[in-house]
Amino acid sequence: MPATSALTADIEVFTQSSIRIRTKQPSGASLTIYADTFQMSEAPHDADLILITHDHYDHYSPEDIAKVAKTDAPTPTIVVVPERMAADVQRELGPACDVRAVAPDSHYEIGGLAFDTVPSYNINKRFHPREAGWVGYVLDLCGRTVYISGDTDATPEARAVRCDVALVPIGGTYTMTPREAADLINEMAPQVAIPTHYGSIVGRREDAQTFAAAVQPAIAVEVKIP
Repeated sequence: MPATSALTADIEVFTQSSIRIRTKQPSGASLTIYADTFQMSEAPHDADLILITHDHYDHYSPEDIAKVAKTDAPTPTIVVVPERMAADVQRELGPACDVRAVAPDSHYEIGGLAFDTVPSYNINKRFHPREAGWVGYVLDLCGRTVYISGDTDATPEARAVRCDVALVPIGGTYTMTPREAADLINEMAPQVAIPTHYGSIVGRREDAQTFAAAVQPAIAVEVKIP
């Protein structure tokens, strides 16, 4: 398994839970993956896949999808969404994107990427009900596993995830607080934890340090939000 720096060097976090991973496929071809693209300051038009966890505006933003989706590629960017969103998203994005529907607790291989879906929901608040079918993603990136949790609490399904890198929300209100997220990470025990979903709409910048202080020393914490 690569050292910590190699595990996360290709992972970027922009605003909120907006994530980009530039990696390699087993064939050696490059693969650019976005998740929950939001408030992008640039328009790189380089996405091979865009993974959407749920339909809230700070996670599903057609305006920002348009900034990262390829415009002149022979095949359109693939946009992966929970099942209940698929028809509306395809109508909204049109033929510029290839929309694929996914369900929780399932395995997929789409666009050269293998991944599992994990239910993403609240257990002590009403913002993300389990019955909505929202998802997190566990990506298999050439043997390195990366968990993009979406807006979740410390659910039994999240606690059961085993991965090398975990990106989890810490801003409170709609998701976990920093200490709740740290407790989840301590149970999951990834090699690296990356906090998301703080410092803009909810949560303070200082929450990242509160989170890091509560994570066990054996787990590296990397703060990626600029």
